[in-house]
Amino acid sequence: MLLYQEIQPSPALRHHIRCYYTFESDSTIQDTVFPGGFMEFIFNLGDGFWKTQQNERFLTTPPVELWGQITQPLRVKAGGKNHMLGVRFYPHAASLFLRQEASHFNDQVMDLRDVVGGEVVTLYEQLLNTPVSSDRISVLETWLLQRIAGETVLSGKMPLISQVVNDLSLPDNALTVETVASRYNISPRYLHKLFVLYTGIGPKSFMKIRRFRRSLALLRQENESLTAVAYEAGYFDQAHFIREFKAFTGLVPSAYSADEFPVSQATTES
Repeated sequence: MLLYQEIQPSPALRHHIRCYYTFESDSTIQDTVFPGGFMEFIFNLGDGFWKTQQNERFLTTPPVELWGQITQPLRVKAGGKNHMLGVRFYPHAASLFLRQEASHFNDQVMDLRDVVGGEVVTLYEQLLNTPVSSDRISVLETWLLQRIAGETVLSGKMPLISQVVNDLSLPDNALTVETVASRYNISPRYLHKLFVLYTGIGPKSFMKIRRFRRSLALLRQENESLTAVAYEAGYFDQAHFIREFKAFTGLVPSAYSADEFPVSQATTES
């Protein structure tokens, strides 16, 4: 059994958090997580385990996880009864809650307690002792609001980077980093610096991941040819599509089946 549900944040956090989610499973899972263009905090409130592959070994993840930007396919395993409560940030927002540059966490699944400190230990205990799902969200939101209260260093450029992220998320083949930088009267170099600070990755890498995520959503529809998917997702041609898809999944598009990747299928966003 695998159950996934999204919960919308309150208005106070709506510009920073894309959604909260619960993910429940009580069976053995072997899957691959694909790049998504966002960062997450995940709290495992069940008795099961999750493991992620690092080099040739699978390591058990901590009960309170920080997922940095994933830029390549990441194999995972799970077993037992898992109940995950996740926070999925908008691409530019996690750095505000971490109070440091997002790129420090790229392609890592870390213990959030090591990054944030004792306050998240207290939060985790509160979540474990709060049985009602809606009450858990309230506890979590209270803590998240406290994390950004009075934060001024990273919040200053947040409106600008938010607008840039929205622009670069559009399925526009003609859009370039240079045109977006010009739109806001900044240099491409400065835009790249800001983007890495807030999202962890450069703007061109972000555009590639967004294009890839659109192609995944289109492939799930199973009613279009690969050529049609390639052009609709924003690739120059099918060869371009195949090359980037393989880099993010380890597979060519024709070999991809959403049913073989239940975790990614449940959580894929267009």
